[in-house]
Amino acid sequence: MLHNDQLDQWDRENFFHPSTHLAQHARGESPNRVIRTASGVHIEDRDGNKLLDAFAGLYCVNVGYGRPEIADAIAEQARELAYYHSYVGHGTEASITLAKMILDRAPANMSKVYFGLGGSDANETNVKLLWYYNNILGRPEKKKIISRWRGYHGSGLVTGSLTGLELFHKKFDLPLAQVIHTEAPYYFRRDDLTQSEADFVAHCVAELEALIEREGADTIAGFIGEPVLGTGGIVPPPDGYWSAIQAVLAKHDILLIADEVVTGFGRLGTMFGSEHYGMTPDIITIAKGLTSAYAPLSGSIVSDKVWKVLEQGTDENGPIGHGWTYSAHPIGAAAGVANLKLIDDLNLIENAGAVGSYLQQGLNDALSEHANVGDIRGEGMLCAVEFVQDKDGRTFFDAANKIGPQISAKLLEESKVIARAMPQGDILGFAPPFCLTRDEADTVIAATARAVKTVLG
Repeated sequence: MLHNDQLDQWDRENFFHPSTHLAQHARGESPNRVIRTASGVHIEDRDGNKLLDAFAGLYCVNVGYGRPEIADAIAEQARELAYYHSYVGHGTEASITLAKMILDRAPANMSKVYFGLGGSDANETNVKLLWYYNNILGRPEKKKIISRWRGYHGSGLVTGSLTGLELFHKKFDLPLAQVIHTEAPYYFRRDDLTQSEADFVAHCVAELEALIEREGADTIAGFIGEPVLGTGGIVPPPDGYWSAIQAVLAKHDILLIADEVVTGFGRLGTMFGSEHYGMTPDIITIAKGLTSAYAPLSGSIVSDKVWKVLEQGTDENGPIGHGWTYSAHPIGAAAGVANLKLIDDLNLIENAGAVGSYLQQGLNDALSEHANVGDIRGEGMLCAVEFVQDKDGRTFFDAANKIGPQISAKLLEESKVIARAMPQGDILGFAPPFCLTRDEADTVIAATARAVKTVLG
């Protein structure tokens, strides 16, 4: 479709896109898609292409697009009070209400919510809180944070360091020295194929214990992990993983940060991933599903244990020296209140669990016998298909072949279905809105099977 405006030119000349090959985009060698409108699980670009978004934006539009309840709440809040800060005890009806709603849904040991704008700034907050916590307790050396290879926790300096993916480190002088990494609970990619899941969990525990021994438990403040690895491959943990890891952390007095930016508020078919896997975190990171991305908002949910030390710190040192201008922004908070009400009213968490299982089973039925499909995995409304060159020997394709991106591109081109080619592997990821129907899931399954056949035969 021809357009009588200059948006395409302006885009390439002025817009710095994240996670993009900048030179190719500037030269016009990569697609430029301008999204115009959206409803339910579909988005539409300005050329009139209607696309089924089977990744909910970036696993974030959980309630689906075009919800007037959230749009109206945002508009009403903007008219009444577009902004006021939350420093020195200030609040708004929306921010106070949302904090209460979050804690009503959070694990029982949680105490307070600190609001930010995105998952990256929330995890920056979390690390600062752990450092503050240990300073107040007189443990100035206990500052390192253990993350996991293939984990994703943001793109800042500390959070980009926590992220265990090469793309986010290369040429950025990351990771910083305070961040150390341990093995990912990625059973499909284990080095020893003879290991059972229980053996592999024991191996992950042994690797963690060895890391703590090398570094010294008195230097380690926290361990951060997603209940299910997200951007690193959409990988549910093996049975028993989290209980075994938590036992190690408790033994060495290392606090647990559960990064629930992806899993929080229903994606696994439960309100929180921590609940799903029996985790008892000291801090929970929330963002995407908090507002279903209708407005930017994130949060750090702090446990009773941590909160008591933070209170002690302000009694000893005065007001805590941490804050963002847009913390608890009333428009984001209003979106969050409306979003959480909608999730409850429409039983979307139940649907996420049921239709998510249906989607995964359908992908399994359609693709599990394919010679190049090595693994189909998932939990709730979150699943992935991983491709291999040889299934029996579990040998992987050369990364230069870009099999995953080829299949993702073909899925979009042939069927107008969006799935994500995940980094560091030929992995096709799915994370649809919670309102996905079984008929729409069937569309995704059939389209994926066609794309795989086109690329791999």
